[in-house]
Amino acid sequence: MSRVLLTGGTGFLGLHTAEALRAAGHDVVALTRGPSPALEALGVTLAKGDVLDRPSVETAAAGCTVLVHSAGKVSRDPDDAEMLYKLHVDGTKNVLDGGAAAGVRRAVVVSTSGVVAVSASKDAIANEETETPLSLIQRWPYYRSKLYAEKAALDRNRADLEVVCLNPTLLLGPGDVNGSSTEDVRLFLEKKIPAVPPGGLSFVDVRDVAKTVVSALTQGRPGHRYLLGACNMTLREFFGRLERVSGVRAPFIPMPSFPASARGAIPHSADLARVGVQVLTDTLKRFGLRSPVDPVSLDMAQFTWYLDASKAEDELGFAPRDAQETLVDTVRDLRERGVVWPE
Repeated sequence: MSRVLLTGGTGFLGLHTAEALRAAGHDVVALTRGPSPALEALGVTLAKGDVLDRPSVETAAAGCTVLVHSAGKVSRDPDDAEMLYKLHVDGTKNVLDGGAAAGVRRAVVVSTSGVVAVSASKDAIANEETETPLSLIQRWPYYRSKLYAEKAALDRNRADLEVVCLNPTLLLGPGDVNGSSTEDVRLFLEKKIPAVPPGGLSFVDVRDVAKTVVSALTQGRPGHRYLLGACNMTLREFFGRLERVSGVRAPFIPMPSFPASARGAIPHSADLARVGVQVLTDTLKRFGLRSPVDPVSLDMAQFTWYLDASKAEDELGFAPRDAQETLVDTVRDLRERGVVWPE
């Protein structure tokens, strides 16, 4: 068993990863900026520090042979671009450089499938070798910063520091206490999604990703990325599944869609997507309504985020549970924690 440095341990995936690491018998040191009763209850040692403060990383990593870097922030706000770049890119450099200086020899870095798995084509399914769609990624500061962070991580892969990147898609499941990943499900349950966008998504259970993080400590090829997703489906199908699970009626009004021929040319279809978002916004305004879903999320929902997780299944033992179980547990958890406005 190893002594593992964990960043992002107080986040949605981080807490599940800490639990999975402890269940596998690892000692875990979590780099945190403050107290965390949830981590301490798991038997995790807390080390005060910050990913933007390399000396604190080195101190926390003393005695660790591996690290899991999952610290980050999910934001769709364009005004957060500078903050996201600093946190994701500079933070990744600090964690890997500080960890290596302290003797860490293997790093598992949590990236996102969105660095490759997004397309204007409704039929595209990405794998690890898919070319990054830069003309799309540049639209969204979060994914742009994660792309640069992943590049910084893989550039540090060498003989004395093996780097493996895991790229999960949308994380669902119980325990998202910060609301960073299950917000769209909450909006659905509160009947705040006004229309059905034409795009498609992929999602995966956070518990299955946490287990794969543990296996990646010893498995997986250094210098490689691994996409993690349980299923691909249109947003209409996703809302239909949520309706069956929750009893909440799904939205039925379609957002403006465009022919496949138009979506196929990314720069042109990207402009069309923005038009579609604006049409919906203007329509709601005419009825005195305002969409509770931010324009960036609506923009993202115009595209497909499909992926093929075969590589992770073959090399890491990634075995996602049934997608319906994930949705049932997500809805139940949101309701039991009182996150959803009373129905």
